Parts: sequence; C-alpha cells; structure tokens
Amino acid sequence: MIGVAFNQSSSSFSSEGRLRTEKVATLKTRKMDSNSISEPKSNGVKKGGARIIVDDNDEGLSPTDLSEMLAEGTKESHDRAENCQFVKDFLRGHIIKDVFKRATVALYFVYSAMEEEIEKNKDHPHIAPIYFPAELHRREALARDLEYFYGADWESQISLSAGTKPYVDRIHEVGEADPVLLVAHSYTRYMGDLSGGQILKKVAQRALKLPASGEGLNFYQFEGITSHRGFKQLYRSRMNELELDPEAKQRIVDESNRAFGFNMMVFSELEEIGNTIKEEVQEQVFGHAELIQEDDFNKCPYYAAKMAANGNPTYALQLVKTLVGRLPCQVALAAWVAIFAGFTAWYLL
Repeated sequence: MIGVAFNQSSSSFSSEGRLRTEKVATLKTRKMDSNSISEPKSNGVKKGGARIIVDDNDEGLSPTDLSEMLAEGTKESHDRAENCQFVKDFLRGHIIKDVFKRATVALYFVYSAMEEEIEKNKDHPHIAPIYFPAELHRREALARDLEYFYGADWESQISLSAGTKPYVDRIHEVGEADPVLLVAHSYTRYMGDLSGGQILKKVAQRALKLPASGEGLNFYQFEGITSHRGFKQLYRSRMNELELDPEAKQRIVDESNRAFGFNMMVFSELEEIGNTIKEEVQEQVFGHAELIQEDDFNKCPYYAAKMAANGNPTYALQLVKTLVGRLPCQVALAAWVAIFAGFTAWYLL
C-alpha cells in the first residue's frame, strides 16, 4: 500500500463523533471569516472520499463551496455518462465477460496514473487534505482483479488501449504542471466508486456469476471505509476548506467535466469492442448455417427439422423449401394441410 502523508491512526474511519466535531469546526471557521480557510491538519483523523452524486444535504453549505460547485457544474456531464449505451447495457446486466475484463484493464491504467501523481503531490497544500491512500486507492485492488481474470502473468497480457491513453496522459500532465487539477480527477473517479460503483458491483456479480467471496470485484470493495456516507461528508468538508480562489475552483469544475469526457471515451471504446464480439459470434453462427444449407440440407432435411424445432427461423424456412422441392414430400405436405384445415373447420363449427 502506498505510504500515508500524515500520522494517521491504524483504525478505519468509523466515528460519527469525529465527523461532527470536524464539521462544527469547519462551520465556525466560515462564520468567523468567510475568506479564511483552515490549514491542512494532522490530527489522526482518517481522511476520506467524496462522490459524483451529492445526496447528503449538509447544513451551512454555500453555492460557492467547491463541493457544491462540482455537484452543480458536472450535472450535464454526469447525465451524459449515465445515459451512454455502455452504461445502460451494464445496468441491465448485458455484460460480456471479455469486455468487463478490458474495462478492468482500463481502470487499472487510469488509477495507476492518478495514484502515482497523487503520491508525488501528497504534500501539496491542495492535495494533502484529501490524501487517503489506505481508504481510497484502487491500484492494488485492480491488480488482484486482473490476476483473477488473466492469471499470475496478467501484466504481460494487458496493454494501454487507444481509448484510455488520452485519459492517462492528461492525468500525468496535470500532476506535473498543475497539481490542483488532480482534485477534479480524484473527485470524479473515487466519488463514483463509492456511490454508483456499488450498484455496478452487484450487477456484475450476478450477470457474470462471479464468486460471492468477491474475486474479480476487489475494485468495488473499500475495506478501509465502514461508513460510505460519513466518509463522503468528510471528504467534501476537506475539499471545501482548500484555499482556492473562484478562478481555481472553476478550473477544477472544468477539469472534472473533462474527466467525464475521458471516461465516456473509454465507455465508447468498450461498447465498440462489445459490438465487434457480438458480430463475430453472429458471423460464426450464420456462417456455419450457410455451410449446412449448401451442403447438407438436401441430403438431410431431418437436420433442418431438428433446428426448426429448437426455434431457429432460418432452418424452419429452409425445411419448408426442402420439403416443397421433393415430390413425395409435396404429397405428404398437401395431405397434412388438408387434415389440418378439416380439423380447424370442425373445431370452429
């Protein structure tokens, strides 16, 4: 696990009393001087996560607080991401295992980049207050998932995809040149993981029949957090205490929207891969059907009858064509039609 910036206790964040104390202190600071921001503290309280969808109504928040600006300023981007086809299919449980594995690979590269840059900048005044490696960092969890899906040599089997590379490059760029924008990337990813990601975990587990013990889904499991809601409240309070002018806050909002865009690029790539896999499967099935039709149907109409009975319309049509093309079958077919018509007339009368 990556090192910790402050002298934190070894226990997980779980004390609502600590949260309330810190929250009250934050509100008092704002009342004393709305332009005065408290310095990052090393108080032994574990720092925690935020979220994309803000559903906790904290008292005393202002529209100019960074958490509120992010919630309001990313609504449209969040809606677009939620409504892209890949996410909608995922939520319906329409998941191809190979695509899910590739999504895990993409996340591994994204979080490796983000956590590498956060680690480099852990003492930066805008990163230190929201530095929570023990609670939030996902790289090691993703590595365990990749080992589950690909085996012990997983590292030799994965590579950075074209759709994920711009995202990774941008994270490294801001980490090097403008670390305050890492706040936007951390907010966009970790907050989704703590919120909607928990829904995706359940869907994937059912759809892919993954073990109940959690193999393949370590990414969604935050062992260091016992209260997601309390943790997200703490994270937002820490963001709101960052010493930022209005222009810097707006840049963070803009970067968060940009991060949503990068995520949608990854989703689009995964959707294309899924469509390609489906087309390949269909081509294999229908290609085989064409081979059977050309070589075997005239010799073995029983095969067509068997496939038609299993609900395949292609074989049903071929069976009719084959039977009609044979004189004895024509006679038999006409007889069956006559019997069926007579039975229908008797039943209706």
